[in-house]
Amino acid sequence: MDAENSQVYPWQEQVWQNLTQRFPNMGHGLLFYGKKGCGKHAFAQHFIAWILCLNKQPNSACGECSSCLWLKSDTHPNYVHISTDEDNKKQNAKIKIEKIRDLQPFVQQTVEGWRVIVIEPAEALNMASANALLKTLEEPGDRVVIILLADHYLKLPATIRSRMQHFALDRVSHAQAQVFLEQKLAPALHAQIPLLMGLANDMPLQVMQLSQAEWLKRRADFLLDWQKLVMQKSMPMQYASKWNKELNFADLMTLFEYLLSDIICVKLNQNVKNSDLDFSTISTQYSLEQLFALYTDIQEFKQLIEQNVQSNLAVDQLFIKLMNVS
Repeated sequence: MDAENSQVYPWQEQVWQNLTQRFPNMGHGLLFYGKKGCGKHAFAQHFIAWILCLNKQPNSACGECSSCLWLKSDTHPNYVHISTDEDNKKQNAKIKIEKIRDLQPFVQQTVEGWRVIVIEPAEALNMASANALLKTLEEPGDRVVIILLADHYLKLPATIRSRMQHFALDRVSHAQAQVFLEQKLAPALHAQIPLLMGLANDMPLQVMQLSQAEWLKRRADFLLDWQKLVMQKSMPMQYASKWNKELNFADLMTLFEYLLSDIICVKLNQNVKNSDLDFSTISTQYSLEQLFALYTDIQEFKQLIEQNVQSNLAVDQLFIKLMNVS
């Protein structure tokens, strides 16, 4: 249990009021969803603590009862958290059916108080584990709450979605985001809030993370090197070597994907996210087909890194591909 990051953000107040005022008549299957960076994990932690608390306050758990202390020490007998295996955190890792089947004794036992099961990311349920979960949702025990957390709830099977109550936790107005970020970010960054919001899918917590990212300051440099590479058709290894030293592989891929996505937007006459950069030169050097092929290459490079291929080899390959366009 992540008690440190337990809170309700301003844009989630209405959902909090909804849930707490209806308790205990709120149904046993709850789906909390929203884009990455909306704070759904923090909201879920806050709500779980409140459900299990023996001395509930209107806006939070008491923090002092035996239940709250158990949660803080990660020893609560009435709380189960299910995720992908620790040793298998790869992009497409799945929640195995055994983990869902193992819930049966927990759901059916007779104990005092409420029991809470959290499954995240819910998109990691495969067909077998989702079908096993259906049985639990159809025959829940008394005072059992099952909470699913998802970025993209439409990726869940319709059979699961239809048995859950849905709560969107990413409905953030621009005014709420602006006030929140002005309180949290250094004054020097306030002028960058519109740019950061664009890059972060309008999610304030993602903005806070992005504002600290090393790659954010390197975008213009990278774009300039990319332009030189493709116009001059020379020195791909020197550029690859430079950027291997400048940024780690994950940051470099993040930076590249943002720029690539914007170049595609320019070709399609859509708005770009990096609104402070000029893509007019680079966008003339590639066809849409070539840009989409580069996107596919990036995904393949990421998979190779997961299979322990050296990242500098992948970056070398990328720069050669960037240069070799007709």
